[in-house]
Amino acid sequence: MRTCDFLVVGGGVVGLSIARELRRRHPKAAVVLLDKEDGPSRHASGRNSGVLHAGFYYTADSLKARFTRAGNLAWTEYCRSRGLPLRACGKLVVASRPADLPVLDELIKRGRINGVPVELVDEKQAREIEPRAKTLSRALFSRSTAVVDPAQCVAALAADAAHEGIELLWSTPYLSRSGKIVRTGEGDIEAGCVVNAAGLYADRVARDFGFSQKYRILPFKGLYLYSDEPAGAFRAHIYPVPDIRNPFLGVHVTVTADGRAKLGPTAIPALWRENYGGLAGFSAAEAAEIAWRQAGLLLGSGFDFRRLAWEEIRKNSKQVMTTMAAKLADGIESSNYQRWGKPGIRAQLIDIEKKTLVMDFLLEGDDKSLHVLNAVSPGFTCAMPFAAHVCDRVK
Repeated sequence: MRTCDFLVVGGGVVGLSIARELRRRHPKAAVVLLDKEDGPSRHASGRNSGVLHAGFYYTADSLKARFTRAGNLAWTEYCRSRGLPLRACGKLVVASRPADLPVLDELIKRGRINGVPVELVDEKQAREIEPRAKTLSRALFSRSTAVVDPAQCVAALAADAAHEGIELLWSTPYLSRSGKIVRTGEGDIEAGCVVNAAGLYADRVARDFGFSQKYRILPFKGLYLYSDEPAGAFRAHIYPVPDIRNPFLGVHVTVTADGRAKLGPTAIPALWRENYGGLAGFSAAEAAEIAWRQAGLLLGSGFDFRRLAWEEIRKNSKQVMTTMAAKLADGIESSNYQRWGKPGIRAQLIDIEKKTLVMDFLLEGDDKSLHVLNAVSPGFTCAMPFAAHVCDRVK
């Protein structure tokens, strides 16, 4: 039987970052990482926007505020040291209606409290930053927001992990747990400590260890609509003022690492955990459980799930998506946006007792195991400092 000091379940950006941090802190320890897929970043880590957020959306008492700015700096240094694509394009958050202006001012306030470089600019200055941007009266400019190629970044982390002596077990699904023994598709592993970073399945793994009793993963499908305009059509990201009561940032214009543009994302309630397309990955048991959870939220959630779900389902229409984006920027023509990218699934945690979305990172565990139950956006940006935080909790 294979044995190790630390076993990390999940080969996405968070799992790989945790494994590398464990290795750095415990150079003589045996660190093993397993994942059911044949390589890294097959799910959310390789399918997200690649935006390196700055950290102005979040209240100062949140873990997201604590780690986003540090994560932005860490990724910037990592990409430059490894020669990975990095576009330091900045972000404009624009107002479309008078009701947006107080929220915009709140974001400026949060950014300054969090030590994030943010600027309040007028309409003329916004146009100088991004000539196609449309805003009412004023906008927020985040100079430090950037974008990377997420799949390339996670592949580099995996290569570094292997070079550092971490044993990477791809195509090795987690099956169950019995005492110190973790049963996998490739045999049993005896682990001193298990760190669960299984993303869409984190709650399921955690329950095998007695945790996540009041939490469940509710998957949301994210889609981007890609532009056929040439690279350079946009200089900067353009985001709307968000509804800060929920964790989604609304339809925005994202500049990709290669300089092209895309609109999105959606946050459509998914029907099962890996509901990427067709019936691939379909599980009747998952679909039934998720339908039950969604029905409960529709009937009596602690937030307006009915409105949120309807707004997101509408975004499946290219016309709706381009119409929404046209409020942010000039020259958004539906004829230039006809190609959907590959979907991603957001592993959003819900509190099943309060019937609310969990807005911040969440860990549960003891001296034998630690479970990353919620690491949604900006989880990619925060991965490295968040990994250090997780390792501080590992006994």
